[in-house]
Amino acid sequence: FPYTTLFRSHPRRHRGRRLSDPIESGGYNPPLRLHQDSAVSDRLAVLPQYLIPKQALTVLAGKLASAKAGGLTTGVIRWFVKRYGVNMAEAANPDIASYKSFNEFFTRPLKTGVRPLAASDYICPVDGAISQFGRIQRDQIFQAKGHSYSTAALVGGDRDLALQFHDGEFATLYLSPRDYHRIHMPCDGRLTRMIYIPGALFSVNPTTARGVPGLFARNERVVCVFENDDGPFVLTLVGATIVGSMATVWHGQINPPRPGKVKEWDYAAGEVTLKKGDEMGRFLLGSTVVMLFPKNRLKFTPDWAPARPLRMGEAMGRR
Repeated sequence: FPYTTLFRSHPRRHRGRRLSDPIESGGYNPPLRLHQDSAVSDRLAVLPQYLIPKQALTVLAGKLASAKAGGLTTGVIRWFVKRYGVNMAEAANPDIASYKSFNEFFTRPLKTGVRPLAASDYICPVDGAISQFGRIQRDQIFQAKGHSYSTAALVGGDRDLALQFHDGEFATLYLSPRDYHRIHMPCDGRLTRMIYIPGALFSVNPTTARGVPGLFARNERVVCVFENDDGPFVLTLVGATIVGSMATVWHGQINPPRPGKVKEWDYAAGEVTLKKGDEMGRFLLGSTVVMLFPKNRLKFTPDWAPARPLRMGEAMGRR
């Protein structure tokens, strides 16, 4: 990873934690039969994910994506670009044949200026779509109809950290295969902690979000805790099936390896400081970002709505 030498990470002792169980949320209920049919359909759609060897597939996908296979690699990239409608005109290097591996293509940088930063207190950190966003109800984050999960579960069981976001705001943003897969800062921030949390590797697409309870608090994830003059905030990178690895600019590749237990790093004041719009990490084969903000910290822009497409750098909200 090209940024590994920019900052030094200091590992601290591992902590095994019991994650909180998700609970169901209330709210508007559609006609019972319609809701039941939809719920059954979603559960049936995700049933194969409980049965397939997700971790083995993810390891295999990671190895294939990093392979340098010449013409075969180029052929796979050409197929992917056509299949998902990837806009190579935005890439800093639009020449498909020049990418030595699929990962190099997948984490491609964009041309300077194609993602201008809005004049807003908070900007969108990724290209993708809004899965859900809004108020954290006490400690519950809304996932999909009938499914919520706790802030403590998301951050690996650290209730003191989770308490800072009681009745705060959250945003869950989904990155599809066609999207730009680097993650940027929504605002200025000083890194204080990073927590790797092992977990499942379910898909994170909308159907799975509706069908798997507590999805984002069950999957493997990396919790990045920042602070600035307005207080703390969290960016969580959530892994998924065939997401070979996640990486940050200060640490480099975080997984693999997958140690099977929580691992944490602390950072001294000023050791890792990033500005709004700076790159902070990337996915190798894409996934989801979940952000947490304290109460009365952020008001989302009025045009935000679930399923709305997003571009990195556009306005997300204001103080």
